[in-house]
Amino acid sequence: QMRLVESGGGLVQAGGSLLLSCVASGRTFSIHDMAWYRQSPGKEREFVATISRTGDSTSYADSVKGRFTITRDNAKSMVYLQMNNLKPEGTATYSCNAADTVNDFNAGGEGTRVIVSS
Repeated sequence: QMRLVESGGGLVQAGGSLLLSCVASGRTFSIHDMAWYRQSPGKEREFVATISRTGDSTSYADSVKGRFTITRDNAKSMVYLQMNNLKPEGTATYSCNAADTVNDFNAGGEGTRVIVSS
């Protein structure tokens, strides 16, 4: 089993920044592609960003491109999401996800709440 614990959420004004962190345990972190998702009440879960196992490849949702940056530290088993120029529509619970495609394994955390006030 793999445990993922997110932190760093909170209340921020529109235009502000937050750094989300996710620490993993229970499995070898470096074999997992990592991603961030978000979900607002009444809405479907939405992909935000993903990063490859080595960190050399990233991908973002169009809605966050140029404002959010995903990074990882395999030595610390952590993945981060730097969020800049936050918008009220970014209010959601953000969760990290780990995917080991070789062994068909997937895990997600409970999330951290982000509220962006206008």
